[in-house]
Amino acid sequence: MSDLLIFSVLFATFAVLSKATAGGPHGAELFDLSFVLTETMLLLVSSVTFGMAMLALHAGDRGKVLGWMAVTFLFGAGFVGMEIYEFHHLIAEGAGPQRSAYLSAFFTLVGTHGLHVTSGLIWMLVMMDMIRRFGLDSVVRRRMACLSLFWHFLDLVWICVFTFVYLMGAL
Repeated sequence: MSDLLIFSVLFATFAVLSKATAGGPHGAELFDLSFVLTETMLLLVSSVTFGMAMLALHAGDRGKVLGWMAVTFLFGAGFVGMEIYEFHHLIAEGAGPQRSAYLSAFFTLVGTHGLHVTSGLIWMLVMMDMIRRFGLDSVVRRRMACLSLFWHFLDLVWICVFTFVYLMGAL
């Protein structure tokens, strides 16, 4: 629930500040939608691969759980890498968070999501280690279910970011 509240506030802040560019660049000038679409697909596909890991968990196949978790991790890490690249590119172009309220809200919202994905990746590594050490016991199963909810929530938040920040911002 706390993440839901955090992102609700960040989306509201972004909405209020979305026109506060202080004469600086806005979304249509900044965003490469094909790049962000690729980034989006990495995260969405990672949700599918995490779902495959959960199916393998329910089937009791430890090897497949670890394999699908590794694939999910790679997709998530690719997403974070692309986000870091985008931030670096924008800052190098002079469109950093200090440029305008709009960009400050953008970097805060998108960056907070990126930090959450990074946290999910760390959690994933911890769970992979737990699976290797303890197998698929009831504690691991419960923790995997919690991680699954968290990971899918991040996808839902990203769909909103993609729609409201990037698509609507590029119009």
